[in-house]
Amino acid sequence: MRGSELPQLQDEWPDEAESMHKRLLFQTVHEPQPGQKWRDLCALHWPAYEQWYLSETERERPGYLACYNALQRHMPELVPTYERLCELAGGGDLVSRLLSLYRPPAYITGCSQAVLSNPDNNMLVRNYDYPPELCEGTILYSRWNGRGVIAMIDCLWGVLDGINEAGLSISLAFGGRRQVGDGFGAPIILRYILECCDTTPEAIEVLRRVPSHMAYNITLVDAEGRYVTAMVAPDRSVTIRRVPVATNHQKRIEWYAHALASETLIRERQLSILVGDESTTPTRLLSAFFVPPLFRSDYRHGLGTIYTAAYYANDRCAVYHWPGKSLSLSFDHFEETSLEVQYVQRSVATK
Repeated sequence: MRGSELPQLQDEWPDEAESMHKRLLFQTVHEPQPGQKWRDLCALHWPAYEQWYLSETERERPGYLACYNALQRHMPELVPTYERLCELAGGGDLVSRLLSLYRPPAYITGCSQAVLSNPDNNMLVRNYDYPPELCEGTILYSRWNGRGVIAMIDCLWGVLDGINEAGLSISLAFGGRRQVGDGFGAPIILRYILECCDTTPEAIEVLRRVPSHMAYNITLVDAEGRYVTAMVAPDRSVTIRRVPVATNHQKRIEWYAHALASETLIRERQLSILVGDESTTPTRLLSAFFVPPLFRSDYRHGLGTIYTAAYYANDRCAVYHWPGKSLSLSFDHFEETSLEVQYVQRSVATK
């Protein structure tokens, strides 16, 4: 199922009264090995990341040696790339510590994600709900460790969602728990999986042994149709479940205010109904992500949908959607381009 065959996200936002606007520039970057393009991205986003990294006292962040040793212990295959990125970023202590993504500051997203698996098409769809001003908006094609990877990046080289040449597709959603502990930011764990794994069983082994500093639900599917959702957390063992949907809670609601604001149970039920219906097609599932309750416009509170991503494991391609716009990318055809998206916070009209 290629991009030209996909339904389009509606041109207009839900019919409510307009109250505020935010804009985000998305760009695609093709750079197989880290070089000048990544250096430019780092220079662009570093001031904001520096502020975020120091949002707590610097003493709260681990030192460089602790960061390096943690990466070497848990994800040694990433170390050569990490060292190259640190060099491109100027080799400073602070940026090198941040790039390890070891024990970073806490951050909270929304997000809905679902797998539709059948003999003809294994598809992962997700909505990323987050403040637009905090999203990098970069889709990066890389080949750092022998595998091509197409991913929406975060924290300069981490992954929010993506696919590799083997068809392994993955995305993350906040797990709805406040606990913060020893471990890595989830985006670097997703990067590691796409760089080093071809199948869901291989990815499961990574998720069992690499610690996460916060609770996240990580959903993945491979080209053979094997899918799971992993519930990771810093204070308990990872739970691997063969369920095709995930929103923003784990086995039960533990942070009631966030669950209510994010409508996590409503979204989970909607997705469960869809994927549980044998008549649901890829087009039908994808279309559901374009409208409430899965599509959200609460940008004022950081819970609005920034983009919809669809990954097709069998075709090894990715399609990204915004209102009135879509972008289809594959390992054979990855065009560098950019597009601006306007997000409208709306309040219910009064008469």
